[in-house]
Amino acid sequence: MLILIAGPYRSGTGDDPELMARNLERLEEAAWPLFRSGHVPMIGEWVALPVLRGAGGSSPADPIASEIMYPTAERLLQHCEAVLRLPGESTGADEDVRIARERGLPVYHRVEEVPGYRAA
Repeated sequence: MLILIAGPYRSGTGDDPELMARNLERLEEAAWPLFRSGHVPMIGEWVALPVLRGAGGSSPADPIASEIMYPTAERLLQHCEAVLRLPGESTGADEDVRIARERGLPVYHRVEEVPGYRAA
């Protein structure tokens, strides 16, 4: 399955680049276990951040980011087969879950819940 990993990225960071980088690292920690279990992990920021830079933005706090960050995840969810919602407050991740449920996609809250999960 193509699985969107959703969780805090910008939330609670005060737009501090180091804190956002740490949040992205936390999201990415789920990528290998999903891949190892036969799935294709996807994180919206992997797509949205290069698009943002291409549009002339330099950070998710730029005004143009509102046209890119959430819409990217929404577009990705048209292709994903599930969502892995990691812990932490996140308006964007909550929206990802809402869209996934609206589309009838499964939402997992731990990587161990994903079908085919293989421990290291």
